[in-house]
Amino acid sequence: MRRLFPVTDPTADTTDREWGLDELADAYEYPADGTWLRANMVSSLDGAAQHEGRSQPLSSDMDMRIFGTLRALADVVVVGAQTVRQEGYRPARSRDAFAGRRAAAGQGPAPAIAVVSASLDLDFGLPLFTSPLVPTLVLTGAAAAPDRVAAAEKAGAEVITAGDGPGVDPARAVQALADRGLRRLLTEGGPRLLGQFVAAGVLDELCLTVAPVLTAGDAQRIAGGPSRAVPERFALAALLEEDGFLFTRYRRI
Repeated sequence: MRRLFPVTDPTADTTDREWGLDELADAYEYPADGTWLRANMVSSLDGAAQHEGRSQPLSSDMDMRIFGTLRALADVVVVGAQTVRQEGYRPARSRDAFAGRRAAAGQGPAPAIAVVSASLDLDFGLPLFTSPLVPTLVLTGAAAAPDRVAAAEKAGAEVITAGDGPGVDPARAVQALADRGLRRLLTEGGPRLLGQFVAAGVLDELCLTVAPVLTAGDAQRIAGGPSRAVPERFALAALLEEDGFLFTRYRRI
């Protein structure tokens, strides 16, 4: 079952049926103007963002279709170094179903991957760095070790300084990417990176899949790290459902 609950669009089609990729792309289209940072995460009913260190056990086929659609709409996917290591990140691929839409939007064949890392403790021999369709970006601080910066650049990555110390300032990271024409931003975490974006007040939208499972244990939440002095309010923009999975979309008020 696939159902759209028309939160903001009273004319939306609520028929239970298969949603096409074009419909999903229309539903998740980025705003026409400005820079927009969207997060895509998954959580169990009891708040776990991972099971045994990975998010895949909480996912579903529809979740992966939305995952692919969100990537296809983005200029750049921003991800933390730990998530790259844990999830075995590979380069984003070109998808024929979205080729025309990306060309019309002035985008390349696939989004760039931007890895956020203070230490640059990354395996630069992985396909993410050696064989992407578009060069992988590495966001780090001004105090990053010169030998690691050199290793990243030798592998073909573009290193972007977005912080005065060893780490990355979230607002500067967003601005640095926008300055390169990458204004449709998607972050897939992990929880620590998402927490930094939330604490800095630069997250515009959260696409959260709520999986109908309970995991218990001590898994991370979808966002960790420093807390905000005052919780930031988001508004529900859309809601999809399939087989008990809820695919929510919240926008900052």
